[in-house]
Amino acid sequence: MKIAMCQMRVNYGDAEGNLRRAADCIARAAQEGAELALLPETLDLGWANPRAAQDAAPIPGPRSQALSAAARENRIYVCAGLTEQCGGKTYNAAVLLDREGEVRLVHRKINLLTDVEGPCYQVGDRLAVAETELGVLGVSICADNSASSLVLAESLCRMGAQIVLSPCAWAVPPNCARAYYGAEWYAPYARLARLYGVATVGVSSVGPVPVGAWAGWSCIGSSIALFPDGVSGVTLPYGEDAETLRIVDVPLKAPGALGTALSAEVLRRQALERE
Repeated sequence: MKIAMCQMRVNYGDAEGNLRRAADCIARAAQEGAELALLPETLDLGWANPRAAQDAAPIPGPRSQALSAAARENRIYVCAGLTEQCGGKTYNAAVLLDREGEVRLVHRKINLLTDVEGPCYQVGDRLAVAETELGVLGVSICADNSASSLVLAESLCRMGAQIVLSPCAWAVPPNCARAYYGAEWYAPYARLARLYGVATVGVSSVGPVPVGAWAGWSCIGSSIALFPDGVSGVTLPYGEDAETLRIVDVPLKAPGALGTALSAEVLRRQALERE
């Protein structure tokens, strides 16, 4: 699958400007031959924005519809993070849109960082995959794929996902060396590859974090696509100003076993790892 990794700048609270940049990324992705554009987490308001509850919008709603229009106009799939308001609750959500701009899947982040995101969002309530002409697509968000919560992405794999798409907002404290970041994601992504033969693509925003518990930190991109072999892939540039769009040809796992048959295969691979 040709995926556009859209490592875009997200300015906190500027939903209109952020959605314009997202639409520009989607158009460019289609022009460069991508089949799917993957954009960052909560690209409308910024990650862990203290105004999330006041400024969130429903899905479907005006912000998701702006992305739907871009998907439809450019005939491309889109996966992007938005701040969702639903039933009086606020979620860190991700939407998957098809070439017609139709919502195929909404995921709500489950593994929230308690001290940072807890005041902003409610814990998510769903896991799902979408069967599309591109393949079976699973969607998770950022820390849903951390080593401590990898059961979430493993569940998507057991539901038949051939790839895991992950809008992210990877933030670091001031004066953080580049070497500090990345390893915590390569390990769980590689585990999904080893056990399930599934590629994972995580795309982070870039830009300063001006408000909230991590005010003064920076989102630094360094977006990662790790292929099914668990070794090869692509890493995008690191830095607060490292806006980048790159088309990556990501190998997909062939459709295979599900349910108990898949569980038996995973147990066999785990036993081999222990040996």
